[in-house]
Amino acid sequence: TLFCTVLLFTSFMNSQNMTHEQQISYIIGYNIGRNMQQESFAFDADAVNRGIKTAINQEPPIFTEEEMQQKMQEWQSSMQAREEAQAGLSAAENKTKGEAFLTENKKDKSVVVLPSGLQYKVVTMGTGVKPKDATATVTVHYEGKLLDGTVFDSSYERGETISFPLNQVIKGWTEGVQLMPVGSKFIFYIPSDLAYGDRGVSIIPAGSTLVFTIELFDVK
Repeated sequence: TLFCTVLLFTSFMNSQNMTHEQQISYIIGYNIGRNMQQESFAFDADAVNRGIKTAINQEPPIFTEEEMQQKMQEWQSSMQAREEAQAGLSAAENKTKGEAFLTENKKDKSVVVLPSGLQYKVVTMGTGVKPKDATATVTVHYEGKLLDGTVFDSSYERGETISFPLNQVIKGWTEGVQLMPVGSKFIFYIPSDLAYGDRGVSIIPAGSTLVFTIELFDVK
């Protein structure tokens, strides 16, 4: 619209009238504000600006160093408690969704359910050797998904297989891959207690049931 065009033009002209120092100062302030905006805390922009001006102008702060440290520690503790509470609620919700999915999934006659709760489906059954135990090092291709289909990790996308000892991965992998002869391709449905539990990892939410497609190429 004409109004938006005028605003953009005015903003451009204002930026051109700024000195180099003002431009850099604005960019630094913008980056600080953008980082703060990502926090789950209602920062007061006027108070932030007041604190910045006090420091830049080398004026006496309204709090002592000890008071500032104490208040920051209290704030960090409260934020951590809030995040842990939110993570707990999220984990419980994701566990419920995962349990419902696994209950429905085991109705599929091609799905095998193990006593641990691990479920798997054979896509291709190989004829090679199986890992002797959890100390074996295996070479695989894999793809990991959340229940909504989001791919959170894939060796296929990276274009190269990966090798690792079976006792250094999540429990669902340690148990499941030992069932695979070389040349096999299985799909594993891993409940959260055999994956990352109540911990969120990267883009994997806490309490998530995971779906892995794994191809086994070699065992050492």
